Amino acid sequence: MAGSRFHGKLALQQRVLTIYRAAFFESLAQACDDGLSVCAGLPRPEESLSVTDRINLADFTLVGNIHLLKGSYYVCYQRSLLAWLKACSPDALIVEANPRYLSTPAAVRWMKSLGRPVLGWGLGAPALSEPLSSLRISGRLSFLLQFDGLLTYSHRGADEYAALGFPAEKIYVAPNAAVTRPAYPDPFRPATINGKPTILFVGRLQARKRLDLLLQACASLPVNLQPHLVIVGDGPERGNLEAIAQTIYPSAEFTGAKRGPELAAYFTAADLFVLPGTGGLAVQEAMSYGLPVIMGQGDGTNEDLVRPENGWQIPSDNLTALKEALLSALSDVPQLRRMGTESYRIVAEEINLEMMVVAFVTALNSLREKKDAG
Repeated sequence: MAGSRFHGKLALQQRVLTIYRAAFFESLAQACDDGLSVCAGLPRPEESLSVTDRINLADFTLVGNIHLLKGSYYVCYQRSLLAWLKACSPDALIVEANPRYLSTPAAVRWMKSLGRPVLGWGLGAPALSEPLSSLRISGRLSFLLQFDGLLTYSHRGADEYAALGFPAEKIYVAPNAAVTRPAYPDPFRPATINGKPTILFVGRLQARKRLDLLLQACASLPVNLQPHLVIVGDGPERGNLEAIAQTIYPSAEFTGAKRGPELAAYFTAADLFVLPGTGGLAVQEAMSYGLPVIMGQGDGTNEDLVRPENGWQIPSDNLTALKEALLSALSDVPQLRRMGTESYRIVAEEINLEMMVVAFVTALNSLREKKDAG
């Protein structure tokens, strides 16, 4: 694909390197002629993040994260960030566009002193309403304006950055992807369901996923629509959820964690994927198996992924909205199948790791062209 390579060396900063992100960086490294260098530190113990210190095809440097304060006052300083940057001396730099990371401005200044572009990468800039919000908004914009451009996960994020005052022509959308383009066809599912429909959840069993609401919603459905509910995964909430299920929906199946072909069989056998709360990387994997999706609204990263054509986004923590979405989904099987086909198309053609790499490289090449022209 034209313009899908970056002719130079790229450096990329992360606060932490999560396991799920490694596959994207490996794909990005293959699109950089002179390689990719990544740096990141370790999370706070209470974050319970799954991290890695290895990326195939890319250089990785562990820097020291110094975590200061907590909650809304949390900030992080990455020790040795500038030393790493000088050692790899990249042609372009991508950093997390988070003003809480105190070491970022020095890295940006060093790159600018050499006339090399810097891209900020972030979720967006949601409106603030708390006391002193005007000062925080001003500080946020000042922080963002140091970048030559911004990459964001969603069109909502792009609109938020533009509304804040960052030039719209310097904002690029790279939808957040966790899976590659499917190498298999859209699984066939019959036009009618014999017996109970199968609802699937896959992921870590955490309170924020609100699987307690899913159990309640399934129990409240008309008997003829009550599904075979399969919950795949493990985590701190498993015992509590099993106790709730035993009381209100004893037919729910808890399988524990599954991977590889064994997990693929669960996706193929399901009729609908449901995540009532927030988070959940398995949504894209479910879509790659032709499943429509019901999911809770979050930070906007999934707004471009789950649309009226392939699913339902509902307010998190809203039992009524969840029940209504389930009724709509399970009452019309032909509609459900059409939505599943659209899910597959979205992941196959629009939102996958390959397209995310193209979006990053396009942004980098665009910035380089603007610098050369200027």
